[in-house]
Amino acid sequence: MQLVRRVCNSGAPMLLRERWFGSQLVAPAGVLMSTEELPPLPEGWHDSLYNRIAAVGDPTRSVVPLLERWVQEGRPVDQSELRVMVKRMRAFCRYSHALEISTWMSDRRYFYLSPGDVADRLDLIKKVHGLEHAESYFGNIPKQLKVNQVHGALLNCYVQDKCVEKAEALFHRMEEANMLSSFAFNMLMKMYNEIGQLARVDKIFQEMKNKGFAPDNFTYNILIEAYATGANVEGVKKVLGSIKHSEIAAGWYTYAVAAKGYVKSGLIDEALVLLKESKKLMPQRKGNAAYGFLLTVYSDIGDKSEMYQVWNKYKSLDKVATSMYMCMMSGLLKLDDVEGAEAILKEWESVTSFRDFRLPNLLIGAYCKRGLLEKAELLVNKAIESGLAPYANAWDRLASLYFDCGQNLKAVEAMKKALAKGQAPWKPNPTSVMRTLEYMKEQKDVEEAEEIVKLLKRHGPLTQEIYNCLLSIYMGAGKSTTDLLEQMAEDGFRADEDTFKILEERSEKISPQRTRKKKKNVKQKT
Repeated sequence: MQLVRRVCNSGAPMLLRERWFGSQLVAPAGVLMSTEELPPLPEGWHDSLYNRIAAVGDPTRSVVPLLERWVQEGRPVDQSELRVMVKRMRAFCRYSHALEISTWMSDRRYFYLSPGDVADRLDLIKKVHGLEHAESYFGNIPKQLKVNQVHGALLNCYVQDKCVEKAEALFHRMEEANMLSSFAFNMLMKMYNEIGQLARVDKIFQEMKNKGFAPDNFTYNILIEAYATGANVEGVKKVLGSIKHSEIAAGWYTYAVAAKGYVKSGLIDEALVLLKESKKLMPQRKGNAAYGFLLTVYSDIGDKSEMYQVWNKYKSLDKVATSMYMCMMSGLLKLDDVEGAEAILKEWESVTSFRDFRLPNLLIGAYCKRGLLEKAELLVNKAIESGLAPYANAWDRLASLYFDCGQNLKAVEAMKKALAKGQAPWKPNPTSVMRTLEYMKEQKDVEEAEEIVKLLKRHGPLTQEIYNCLLSIYMGAGKSTTDLLEQMAEDGFRADEDTFKILEERSEKISPQRTRKKKKNVKQKT
């Protein structure tokens, strides 16, 4: 720990600090004098560092300038406050912001990192930048910080990505280093459950007991989830019985997930009994996850009346989180209650000044799915007017609906916006992509087609189908296909039956001899 403290406090070069703390994964803080415009605070909110950051609704907007500005104003900030903000941002799934705060905490304020801080950052790096970066960060952590908590965080990363071999290997290394805990066993059980190896869940559970590690609530919940996934009602009952005869007190989730298993088995009456037990144990405050899960289960059952009872109960206990409005809207849309979802959106708009596109995006998706073009357009335009930037999937869905309605120009523009806005892991709808290129083919618009393809390349390699369509566009417009065929070959695609068919369709424009020569050249290049 002293080594870490010296590195942080010594004024060491940024490159050295990056080696320990991985700051290369986050945009640098930039100049000291920040001119970042402060986000408007909702009415009734006092001015604090946390509230300034919480008011940033756009997950792509950096919060580092807000942190810098707070310090420039001469206001104090301590590590405990930053740690609380990291945890809250994580709880709200604002992982990029949480990672920025975590990195700023060490790189700009030079606070030393505890094993808990390192474990949190490891998890955030995985969520924001992927497993490879998380592994790299773990490899550069000082040895004295690589305790069981940090190893457990890496194990959780492997479980999240279902990297079975890596998870098992790390588990065995932890066992050799005497770092095992109930958490490590729980992680393996969770992984095997999620990949459908239910027999191995039970095997790990038995191994856990044999090695003297006491099961906890999480352990029993995983077992119930596994049995519920396999529609093993007897297994669920057995675990519930074990809990009753143990010192562990069942929580709301235990009964709720068991109820979900009963629903999957078609035992609705039995599920409702368990849900009543779950409701008795619901938290009285900060129960977003609990009440949200109940809303989901009642939505699966199709019981709208119970959904509203849970919803009204939740609203009477605490300030309603945006995520809960989303949960209620999603549940109602699952039951095809568009009007009910519209009412929830209006309620949300009436009580918050946050700018968050996720809620209108749910309705836009529902409108597009149901062919309600006018409503979808109105909601997109309303969002833009209020300062919100529609997501790529909203433009993608709208493009598909425009095509269905014969509004091809609007469809192409919407598709271009989707491709320009989209970021991984989002992928464009292949059908809409091909419909866009087919329209370019009809218009013989090579320039526009090339612009579409350029945007497409940002989201992954082109397909054989796209190359063939582009080849057809080039030939229809009378443009040379030499460079295109060479690029096609470089990308590993050989001319297929459709490629030659495209050439034959244009054969009336050239002599048969030239057609054969063209086909021969294509074979040689691809």
